[in-house]
Amino acid sequence: MADRNVHPASFAYANLAANATTLVKTGSGLLHSITINNAGASSNTCTVYDGLTAAGTVIATIDTVELNGRNLLYDVHFVTGLTIVIGTGTAADLTVAYQ
Repeated sequence: MADRNVHPASFAYANLAANATTLVKTGSGLLHSITINNAGASSNTCTVYDGLTAAGTVIATIDTVELNGRNLLYDVHFVTGLTIVIGTGTAADLTVAYQ
């Protein structure tokens, strides 16, 4: 008889809460989700890149002020790395789930 137990995927995470450029992961992987735990203020944004720096390919640009409390599901593959830039105004508090 086959094992029918379903095992959920295991994701690593990073909590980001300052205006900064953060290299979350090098190499290829999967961006699962970004949760906006606490909204930013004064036009705060989060830009997600497939790259080792903010010179990579943009995956998403998020208005953290408007999307407070949201869990944004992506499930997208990145190739080079996962870099996140939080900038402008008061920083949001984000949790990034990835593999």
